[in-house]
Amino acid sequence: MSGTVPETQLKDLPSEVARARILADLPPVTLETVALDAALGRVLAQPVVAQRDQPPFDASAMDGWAVNGPGEDFVIVGESAAGHGYAAPLDPGEAVRIFTGAPVPAGATRVIIQEVAVREGDRLRCPAAGSAPSHIRPAGGDFRAGQVLLTAGLRLDPWRLSLAAAAGRATLQVARQPRVVVLSTGEELVAPGGAPRADQIFESGGTGLCALITRWGGCPVRLAVVGDDEAAIAQAVVGAGGDVVVTLGGASVGDHDLVKPALGRLGLTLRVESLKLRPGKPTWFGRLGDGRLVLGLPGNPASGLVCAELFLKPLLLALQGAAPGPFLETARLAAPMPANGPREHWARARLSVQDGVQMAAVMADQDSSLITIFAEADALVRHAAGAEALPAAAVVEVLRLGRG
Repeated sequence: MSGTVPETQLKDLPSEVARARILADLPPVTLETVALDAALGRVLAQPVVAQRDQPPFDASAMDGWAVNGPGEDFVIVGESAAGHGYAAPLDPGEAVRIFTGAPVPAGATRVIIQEVAVREGDRLRCPAAGSAPSHIRPAGGDFRAGQVLLTAGLRLDPWRLSLAAAAGRATLQVARQPRVVVLSTGEELVAPGGAPRADQIFESGGTGLCALITRWGGCPVRLAVVGDDEAAIAQAVVGAGGDVVVTLGGASVGDHDLVKPALGRLGLTLRVESLKLRPGKPTWFGRLGDGRLVLGLPGNPASGLVCAELFLKPLLLALQGAAPGPFLETARLAAPMPANGPREHWARARLSVQDGVQMAAVMADQDSSLITIFAEADALVRHAAGAEALPAAAVVEVLRLGRG
């Protein structure tokens, strides 16, 4: 679709075109080395390769007896415990006491579980063992030396960190976390905990946005709310640093929408000026003269957070070398959905599973100012521009919000 929109067109862009422009010509990923315990949520920059087999030896899967031979009577010659293996090989007819995870001695043909074995002094009788499984975990049964265990670009979760630890890695090379400056603008806004006048409201979009930035691997830097003052907006941004600047509010066409003129003082070059999207039409994107990327989000919290999911998340993931997404799933509509207008719509919805089928229930009220609706939603349903009405059970694309 991006090829059908001329580069000179900056307004009313489809979301795919806008996203492609946002992700184009990004700076290279900067790497750093961190301790394993500090790597949760970071994006792996170099693959983790196994240095040796895991387990590095044949290991017992049960508590019992390692024996050499098919018989029922054995001579007990020692013990093998985790971290203290039995060093000598077993001759035919010999047995050693063994515990789960302990090395199986050379020559052992099987491990007999302790429930079917009877010790009589230095002798072991196993009349019920028969053709039971060997209960031996082979060396390299989990992974082999030289095997790539984790590839670059993966987000490190607890399970992947455990795998890196099993490979013996104390440190990992990861992408540096992007610093994201967040600026909310508007005379009507008061910080939570403040004392608003009758014509003011509490600023809420920045709180949710900073939490999302953290979840997506960025480091949010939240600036104080700035009123409708072009010079003050420019001054707040000029010394804030960061890799990405995200503004909330001041992104439409009214007399008090001053963010783009303010950042024009800092050399702003626009790549996206508005979207063919609902909610979030005023969203814009550009680059400052010092190279910092700027994403302008609408002031209405729902609009801002929808567009953060669609554009900021892919940007932050790409800056860390991860696949940007968005990653869509399918679901069936729980109720009919009316025909859509000329703008692509991302509707807040609840997901559920009925008879093994994922269902999406679109909220009745999609007003972009309603925070309560977003707090209850766990997905966005994509409704294409100009789409016809959809019946209940129609298959739709959904973007899961990752609640919890």
